[in-house]
This record gives sequence, C-alpha cells and structure tokens, in this order.
Amino acid sequence: MTTFTGPDGTRLAHRTIGDGEPLLVIAGGAMRDSAYLGDLGGLSAHRALHVLDLRGTGRSERPADPATYRVDRQVADVEAFRAHLGLERVDVLGHSAGCSLATLYALRHPDRTGRLALITPSLRIFGSTATEEHYRAAVAARGGTGEAWHPAALAAVRTAFAGGAADPDDLAPLFHGDWNATARAHEATRADQSHPEAAAAYHGGGYDPASVRAAVAELPASVLLLAGEYDPDPCPASARAAADLFRRARTAVQPAAGHYPWLDDPAAFTRTVADFLAS
Repeated sequence: MTTFTGPDGTRLAHRTIGDGEPLLVIAGGAMRDSAYLGDLGGLSAHRALHVLDLRGTGRSERPADPATYRVDRQVADVEAFRAHLGLERVDVLGHSAGCSLATLYALRHPDRTGRLALITPSLRIFGSTATEEHYRAAVAARGGTGEAWHPAALAAVRTAFAGGAADPDDLAPLFHGDWNATARAHEATRADQSHPEAAAAYHGGGYDPASVRAAVAELPASVLLLAGEYDPDPCPASARAAADLFRRARTAVQPAAGHYPWLDDPAAFTRTVADFLAS
C-alpha cells in the first residue's frame, strides 16, 4: 500500500495487484473500503489493478472538509491518482456507486480516459433509481421462494420502500446470485468497511442528471455496462437503458449473478471484462 497527496492535501492510499497494462479501479459502497473488491475474481491475471482507497476509506485519510466526499469533488482525486501513476491515458473500472465517479471523471477528462468498464453501476447520476418492483422481479427471476432468506428479504424490501429502516442483513442475499458461504463471508465485512457519513454525502449534489445524460452521448470512450441477471439495482433492463445513453456502449448480462459478479462466477466475469478491455 502506497500513498499520494490529493489536491487539498488529503493523503490517499492505493495498492497495485497483478502485472500488465494498467487499469484504474474505483470502489463503490458508496464509500466502502476497496478491500471488498479483492482482485476482482482474478482480473489481476489480465491487468495491473491500481485500486484507489477513496478519501476517508480504507487507509486513506479523512479530509478536513466532509463536503469533499461529494462525488463530483472526488474527480480531482482520481485525476491526481492518474498523474501520480505517471499515466497519460488509462482504462477505468468502477463498481456500483464508484461508477458515478468513474463516469464523471471520464466526462471531465475524456482525453485521459481509455475504456470505461461500469460494473453493476449505480444509475443515480442519470436520474434513475431502482423500484420495489425491480427488487421483487429479481427475487422472482432466481426462483427464491423456497430459500430460507426469502420471507425476511421481501419484508425488508417492503419496509425500505415504505420509508422504514430495513435490516441490511435481511437485504444482503438479494445482492448475490447465490447466498452461499462466499457471499456470507463477503457481507460479514461490510460494517467494518463502511463509512456512513461519507456515503451520505457522496451523491449529495454537484451534478445534474439531465446534463450527465446529454454529456455521455458525446463521450468518445468505449463503455461496458455489466449487469448481473439477478441484481435488482441495477436490473439488466435498467443497465441496457443506461447504455443507450452513451455514444459507444455495450451491455453484458452475467447469468445467475448479483451485484458482485466476480464472486458469483469469477471466470465469466474476468472473461467478459478482459475481452472488453482488449477490444
């Protein structure tokens, strides 16, 4: 783990996994310790993953000004990271909420951005959010009616969309293609890796969805939006609709996968992403 200084003096940590052509990696959460990404299911065998701990997460410092957690404010951190790595142009991968930052970075620095891989992306910067129907459809798609977690998960969905405080543990199985030991171990790290204050600020403004939609239509970068078949947020249909906004984008739907597709089928995930980055 090494560090560099962000534009406002905040010390930011990063690590490199693997060898080969560089890939700049931005975690989601929002604002979760990037350790949850691991090596993205073995993607490090194809690319050198340069993984950034966003400010206030992992081993990066917490900034003096909490307003700098806002997603548009962190674009400058990503640009400083690129410069620190000494790269003129770099492919960028974002996961979930990290896709918002990756997209805003590409829009602000199109000359510095190669390919853009958006993995189960948050669509909030485009003005799109998941609905209760998306969650229910995701459960139905995986035939979950006989699974032990199913009743509590659906009850938590009802509570969340009614404005109540749903238990994250009850919702967790909905974001995995298979609620197995790997998924449970992954979810067990969430609380310790989370930064609620930063997460609350992350999508707190600084962008206009209509302007973002118009801007990505002119973005020259090749873009991949990868969705999981069973992921409720984004569901595959929403990912396809978002891809249609871009000038040069394609959608891939990983079968039987949730929000963390590199856990559900590492080989399928790495093949899809590596093939896109090499195209």
